[in-house]
This record gives sequence, structure tokens and C-alpha cells, in this order.
Amino acid sequence: MNLKRKIASHFPRIGMRIIKSAVAVLCCFIFYHYFHRRGNVFESQLAALWCIQPFRENSISNALQRTVGTCIGGLFGLIAILIDRNILVRLGVGEIGYYILVSFAIVAVLYITLLFNQRNAAYFSCVVLLSVVVNHVYDANPYLFVWNRMTDTLIGLIIGMLINELRIPRRKINDVLFISGMDDTLLASNEQLSDYSRIELNRMLSEGAQFTVSTMRTPASLMEPLRGIHLKLPVIAMDGAAMYDIHTNEYLRAYVISSELATSVREFLDTFHVNYFMNMLMDNILVIQYKELINEAEKDMYEKARYSPYRNYTDKELFPDADCVYFMMILEEKKALELYDAICSQEMFTHLRVTTYPSREYPGYQYIKIFNKNATREHMIHYLQKETGLNKTITFGNVEGEYDIVIDGYNNNQVVKELKKRYRPFYWSKKSHDKGKSTTPTGRKSSCRNEK
Repeated sequence: MNLKRKIASHFPRIGMRIIKSAVAVLCCFIFYHYFHRRGNVFESQLAALWCIQPFRENSISNALQRTVGTCIGGLFGLIAILIDRNILVRLGVGEIGYYILVSFAIVAVLYITLLFNQRNAAYFSCVVLLSVVVNHVYDANPYLFVWNRMTDTLIGLIIGMLINELRIPRRKINDVLFISGMDDTLLASNEQLSDYSRIELNRMLSEGAQFTVSTMRTPASLMEPLRGIHLKLPVIAMDGAAMYDIHTNEYLRAYVISSELATSVREFLDTFHVNYFMNMLMDNILVIQYKELINEAEKDMYEKARYSPYRNYTDKELFPDADCVYFMMILEEKKALELYDAICSQEMFTHLRVTTYPSREYPGYQYIKIFNKNATREHMIHYLQKETGLNKTITFGNVEGEYDIVIDGYNNNQVVKELKKRYRPFYWSKKSHDKGKSTTPTGRKSSCRNEK
């Protein structure tokens, strides 16, 4: 990783939320200066900052919380002061009595927020209440303070929401299908989306962006990284073997190996005395059948994955006639390459797609995967285009010459930044769409049928 990448990873650039926050604070100062308000600009600035949010819905929700909290807290704070002045003072009750009154007011405020289902406003209600009864109990006119506090808050909320809505005029390109890879592309090294990517991607999805992902991963390993991402389109999984809806947990389409051909593959692999994971679909359930875990990589993989609710492992011959989505083996590199060469010499594998590539998780080991010959990302993208009616496609990936937009694997925010440029271009920018391509990951050998 070069110096520029290190600096970028440790010092993220200043985003629009930071800039809008500063502008909101400045606008509050200007408003109070030119309109000579006698209220408290500090309260307006706090309310304005509370409204600077990534999503419009959050900004509106926060403004409502602050408004409700200010009204409830201010009202009960005023009631507490009036009770103290008109009842407790006349009865000669000391400060302890007032403290008890304030404590009862806290109970009343929290109960009111609970009664009217305004739990999120509870904290602000208590803050406003305490600011009234602690700091302004001796004010000559408590009505004026409560009124100013509510007005200051409303001014800040209005300024904050207006600033939060400021947008540079952009078009929205909703007639293009955007497809991104995941590992070393959309995801960071910890296999998670950055906060920036998550927020910006969800914002574009809410605006109608036609975006999805295409990956070698199974749906099970997709769920956690994509948690909280509001994808509307299905994802292309298993290197093009399946299309999966993460919302309904359904396989919408799959290219499978027929039971007859799968039986022939199994008989051939058995002669090499290797274990293989046979991934089968049974009524939208992924069943993974294996024989015997032999090497350490297989055992570790199994232990990590077997508790997933999206995977179902079995070492029994439960479905002898089931169609297979793909075979997967992880072997020591030397043995894997020997088996791969043997596979490529067999005529039946010319009717299948076979790939091999080194394992990142288990150094010294190599994956071999066997698919239906039509189980490719190209076919799935074409199918998705037909289903959505989107003929133009832009792909994002980390292999030069294979994707429309090449992503630097060290910059996990680049996909979303490049997506923003193409989904929301400036009105004056030139409109252009690239024709999409499918790809195979770095380090993978081509299918045997392509090598012959």
C-alpha cells in the first residue's frame, strides 16, 4: 500500500455532513445577529445540528423528537416553577421540597412520553425540564423563558432542515443496471461496508438506483455484509450459478448440473479419494452434502459455516437424484492442480464449467469448483436485464479489462463514489453509459472447455 493510500485510509476527506453542520451553525449566528433576537443562539445551534442527517427521513424524525421533547419539557418545567412559587413558598417548604417536586416532574415527563408513544423524545423532554427548573427558577418571568426556549428550538430546527435539504442539482440515471463485485471491491478488508458506503448507497437506492451485486459467495455469506443495505434487486450469487432474493430468501433462478451428470462427476472424483461439497437446492433450501472431512481447511470451513441458518450440511446420501448447483473442493495446492489437470482431460467436463483459484483464507490450498456450463455471470446479468427491462449495464470490479469501472482493492469507498458519479451526474455533465461485462476473479484459471 503506497503513502497516498495510507493517508486516505487514516485521514478521510471532509464530507457534506460536516460542511452542512458548519453552515447550519453559521446561519444561526447570522439569523440572531441581523434579527437581534434575545433568545439563546446556542439552543438553536444544537437543534440545527440535530437535523443534519444523512437521510431526509432521519432529519424529519429528529426534528419531531426535538420539538415534542421541548414542548413537553418546557410545559412541565413551567408547571413546576408555578407550583413552587404559588404553593411551596407559601407553605414554607424549603429547597428539599422543591427537589422532590422536580423529581416528580421527571416521572410525569417520562410517563407522558410513554403514554403518547414518544419514547425517543423522552431524553430531550428531561433536558428541557431540567434547564427550566434548575437554571431559571428565579427568573422574573418564567413564561418568557419557556417561550424563548421553544422559539429558539424551532428556529434551529427550521434552519437545520433547510440546510440538510440543500443539494447540488443532479440528474438521476434510473435506466441503467449497476452491478458491483464484493470482495476487494465493495467490501473493506474486514468484509464489511464502510459507514460512508452504507449511507450513500442506501441514499441512492432510496432514490431509485438500479444496483445489485455479483459475487462468488453463497447467499449465506452475503447476508451479513449486506445487512442494512436496502437492495431492491436480487443478487447474483455462486459465481453466476444462482440468482437470490435476500428479502424473501428465495432462489429466483439457478443453473444446475443434472442428476445424471452429477453422478458421473461424483464417480470420477471418488477415484481420486477426495472430499467434495455438493451444493444442492431443495425447495429453496441449500443443502450441502459431503463425504468425509479430510484436510484442515475443510474442517475449519465446516466448523465456521455449519451454524448458519442459510446452510444445511449433511454427510448422508439423502438426495441421490437431486440436481446439483455446483461442486466445491478445497485441496492442498499440488493435489488440486493434479486433479484439475485430470479433470481437463475428461470429455464430460467439456459440458461443464470448471474453475480453480488459490484460497486467500487458507494459504497453500486451492479451490476447484464445477458448475453447469451456463452458470456464468454473463447469463445471469442478461436474465436480470430481461426481468428489469434495463438494457444498459455498468459493472464495477477489480480486474483490469474485465469490468467497465476498475476498482482499487485498497479503496473500499471507490465503488460508491464511482456509482454516485454515474447515477447522479451533474446536469451539465456529458451523459454516457458503458456496456457491461462479466468477469472471473483474479487468479482463477479458465474453464477446461476454454483451454482445449
